[in-house]
Amino acid sequence: MTVEVLRSAALEGVAHGFLGRRGGVSTGVVAGLNTGLGSGDDPAAIAENRARAVQAVLPGAALCGLYQIHSASVVRVLTAFPDGERPQGDAMVTERPNILLGILTADCAPVLLADREAGVVGAAHAGWKGALAGVTDATIAQMEKLGARADRIAAAVGPCIARASYEVDMGFVERFCATDPENERFFAENRPGHARFDLEAYVVHRLAAAGVRRIEALGQDTYAQEDRFFSFRRATHRGEADYGRQLSVIGIAA
Repeated sequence: MTVEVLRSAALEGVAHGFLGRRGGVSTGVVAGLNTGLGSGDDPAAIAENRARAVQAVLPGAALCGLYQIHSASVVRVLTAFPDGERPQGDAMVTERPNILLGILTADCAPVLLADREAGVVGAAHAGWKGALAGVTDATIAQMEKLGARADRIAAAVGPCIARASYEVDMGFVERFCATDPENERFFAENRPGHARFDLEAYVVHRLAAAGVRRIEALGQDTYAQEDRFFSFRRATHRGEADYGRQLSVIGIAA
């Protein structure tokens, strides 16, 4: 099966892609294009899947990834990381060609950003903790240090868990509303004591509030599309022993 790559019209002309689980060699509960180094998958299968991802988006590029910690920490990438090295953080920026910034997700929102005029790209892992902490704001700020401008940046929010699939308790709701009472609009009523959270809409809101004018949300629910995407929450609900991670990448062609 060919590697499936979802692309954003907002990032047209920039080497990028949101990959799912189609087109890989992993088997079992992580069957498909599992690129998660933290999974219990065969390392050889993970390496092959990651190589296929690079080939599908920017052949010959160096894939750089992070040890993601649900933070607002951003790493500037100047050169390919040494083999096996993954700095801690949840976003990367670069102005260097032939480097692919890679974000792993399994329900969290991957965000890819580019200022074509400045030649600067960024990638962010926006789970609810990172999104609330301002990981996208921090990414934009670091891109600006490299010559980008928020009003020139285009951003795309890739496959993530949708509101219909994302039940949370009221303590979760209160945490967001304590930061900004208007955040209540990102929650829908559900069964007593619970609500459903629209992570994608919240991330889009944070991007717009930071001055990004062109934003595309792909509207793909990782939880509901088992044949296309990995989902931590789906695996947890089923009591599965492991779960795969999908990769989202962006880079500058040489």
